[in-house]
Amino acid sequence: MAEMSGWQETKATALLIFQDGTIVEGHGLGATGHAVGEVCFNTAITGYQEILTDLSYAGQIITFTFPHIGNIGANAEDVETVKMASAPGARGCVLKADITNPSNYRSAEHLNDWLKANNIIGISGVDTRALTAMIRDKGFANAIIAHNPEGNFDIDVLKAEAAKFAGLENLDLAKTVSTAQTYKWNEKTWQWDEGVSALENAEHHIVAIDYGAKSNILRCLVDENAAVTVVNAQTPAKDILALNPDGIFLSNGPGDPAATGEYAVPIIQELIESGLPIFGICLGHQLLGLALGAKTKKMHQGHHGANHPVQDLTTTKVEITSMNHGFAVDADTLPANVTETHKSLFDGSNCGLMVNDKPIFSVQYHPEASPGPHDSHYLFGRFMDNVKSHKQAA
Repeated sequence: MAEMSGWQETKATALLIFQDGTIVEGHGLGATGHAVGEVCFNTAITGYQEILTDLSYAGQIITFTFPHIGNIGANAEDVETVKMASAPGARGCVLKADITNPSNYRSAEHLNDWLKANNIIGISGVDTRALTAMIRDKGFANAIIAHNPEGNFDIDVLKAEAAKFAGLENLDLAKTVSTAQTYKWNEKTWQWDEGVSALENAEHHIVAIDYGAKSNILRCLVDENAAVTVVNAQTPAKDILALNPDGIFLSNGPGDPAATGEYAVPIIQELIESGLPIFGICLGHQLLGLALGAKTKKMHQGHHGANHPVQDLTTTKVEITSMNHGFAVDADTLPANVTETHKSLFDGSNCGLMVNDKPIFSVQYHPEASPGPHDSHYLFGRFMDNVKSHKQAA
């Protein structure tokens, strides 16, 4: 009788190594190599491709709490980064289950192949519920994610690199993801069975300052009958005003707003003085808060998901929102001429503000809903109402 072979353990082909030396083993996905970043968790149950290409996630490794990621595949239409080759979003992703073969009529590519093509490292087979609980208890964690198909890792080198990562505080990432060149945008939002189309004969002109802008935010502006000109984050205010905009948009983006604010705040302050309508989202909201005299702070675990309840304090209405941020405006530091307009019903943190005597407002969350509910689409109309009123009064 032949002797039975012993227990065979599958060799780990991916590792997640935290700064304290803790090692999580799993199965490697996507790109090979390693990348260091801040580990966060996202609670959305759909829209993983939009999440992975949201530039607000630059410098981060995303843990998906939904266990089955990749089931609907990937396609070119759901990418939120305008120029993926020059400015990728997340540095890595952490999954519970292995990616299955896609089953969706819009799928053009297996998610694993898409991750490889876009240089995003993944690891599956991780207890994401335990990892999420750890982040909730201890706050953001810095780590290195590594993938080697043969399972060969230099643990000491990886641990040393993870230990050196200083995190996102005091880190200006907006300048690394912002567009290098000014460009025009006239593409409207995707419509079922039609795709995207271009706006002709726009009624308004918006200049968007790019701190890491999402494609669908730009599309929502175009849906409001506005042509959009996108400029680099460090473009001087005089050059922005020379484009003759009807309004200014401050985009979402990654990193510490205080670091980006060193050059962004003086620009925004000049734009405020111009009297033009201004609308900010996410990092744009935080930078506007800084420009108005408020302060920002690092959050314990941040807000990342598509199910966050926010109350509009001007109407008392509650909206379910899509969020992605690790910093927040400190509402207690808002000056007297600025009103807090929205707050999170999870933790009471600031989610919106407006200037009392100027057509200027902003929100912390992502009202374009990519992914997420459509409760907050009205904000683009509110911005355009300010634009119309300002033009009529001029």
